[in-house]
Amino acid sequence: MPRVTVYLPSLLANLTGERTVPVTAESVGEALKVLTTCHPALLQAIFDESGALREHVLCFHNKENTRWHVRGLQRQLRPGDRLTLLQAVAGG
Repeated sequence: MPRVTVYLPSLLANLTGERTVPVTAESVGEALKVLTTCHPALLQAIFDESGALREHVLCFHNKENTRWHVRGLQRQLRPGDRLTLLQAVAGG
């Protein structure tokens, strides 16, 4: 199974205590499931009640936004891939 690194923005890193988290998973969605199993506080921050990524959360597989990819969270991972989570922040 591929080992990948998940990069977190500071808002989410506050919930894990670390900016990068290594996980082992076959797909992007499985990697996020492993991440939230190891760090349950992330579950509500990343996913909505239906289990989909929250509207303001973006997930990049390497440099490609999974939201616009045909396979989305089902994209297969390779060893050394990077997942980057970003949260849109509003304010004034």
